[in-house]
Amino acid sequence: MELKLRKIGDALVTIWPKELLDRLNVKEGDKLHVVETSQGMLVTPHDPKFVRTMTTAKEVMIRDREALKELAE
Repeated sequence: MELKLRKIGDALVTIWPKELLDRLNVKEGDKLHVVETSQGMLVTPHDPKFVRTMTTAKEVMIRDREALKELAE
């Protein structure tokens, strides 16, 4: 899919087709994150820092399951 850059004031903007916004499950005011990959730039509504944090939290909860269980009692 091709998006065209347009100048509005001092900014460059793109207009995204509704079907693409629906597929991303985003609406006006939502944040998109741009991540550089080996294939180019990836635009996603998912915050990669949050995903890394939650992955680490899950690993800690699995590793320290017994200790967390005792602390919860």
